[in-house]
Amino acid sequence: MVYAPTMAGDCFHPIRIVALRTGLSAHRIRIWERRYHAVDPDRSPTNRRFYSEADVERLSLLGRAVQQGRSIGQVAAMPTESLRSLLDTDDVAVRWVANAVQRAGKNCSARGVVEACIAAVEAFDTRRLEDALQRARVNLGRTVLLEEVVGVLFERVGEMWRKGTLRASHEHLVSATVRNLLSTMISPPTDADAPALVATTPAGQVHEFGALLAAATAASEGWNVTYLGPSLPAEEIAAAAARCQARAVALSVVHPGDDSRLAQELQGLLRLLPRGTSLLVGGRAVRGYAAALEAAGARILDDLAALRGELERLRTA
Repeated sequence: MVYAPTMAGDCFHPIRIVALRTGLSAHRIRIWERRYHAVDPDRSPTNRRFYSEADVERLSLLGRAVQQGRSIGQVAAMPTESLRSLLDTDDVAVRWVANAVQRAGKNCSARGVVEACIAAVEAFDTRRLEDALQRARVNLGRTVLLEEVVGVLFERVGEMWRKGTLRASHEHLVSATVRNLLSTMISPPTDADAPALVATTPAGQVHEFGALLAAATAASEGWNVTYLGPSLPAEEIAAAAARCQARAVALSVVHPGDDSRLAQELQGLLRLLPRGTSLLVGGRAVRGYAAALEAAGARILDDLAALRGELERLRTA
């Protein structure tokens, strides 16, 4: 589109103004424009972007949709009118849940939801646990749910189990409930060109929830995720990555942090992965293998926020 002086009644804005009005960063606006064709701004002779009022409204709507937990890949192609109707429907649901929570006197903060989950676990009340997690999913959004609710919940339950204040059966109750929740969040994006990611744990690593959290995070960022469950040998992970044409493989390493066999398994995987496939490794024990992984070119990630940043970097590379 060739830039021309605006006509009466038209209004075009530079990207810094659009960022201020929508609450989106200029970087995110450019990514949504380039990758998802969310808007099509005019260009000046010097290639500067200029956005119309319709573009500003559309970007604001997309920002609201993402904030409420939808993936940008799922909504970017929707017509503005359909997007507006979708958000109206979402707003009704959010208000209904918020009012119900207020009536019940519940705390909708991440900390409050975690406390509600702990109380439900102690009472062996699966329904209350499911309700608390779904409330967080609606009111707090996917990012907060994954990073500040589910991640913290597992840490708390693990600590309480080690101290003897919770039994193994309590931990299994949490595991089964959260596994069901996260499985519903790993759905394929509507964008057929979305990059692919394989998530699993290496052989001998039976604790799968770090990998499940990574899979759900990647799916919420618009990646096409294949989740393989826990404890796979290096050759099986590499074969799946090749078959899926994966841009990245995400692994979780929880325990122990000093197993020479696991170090060899990770290094073997790096040799077997197809050219151009990145290996992303996180989990409580990953720093024990940092030297070997970094020397071989793997990326070590300390939390889900770091994972999201790395996925963004890979998509724009």
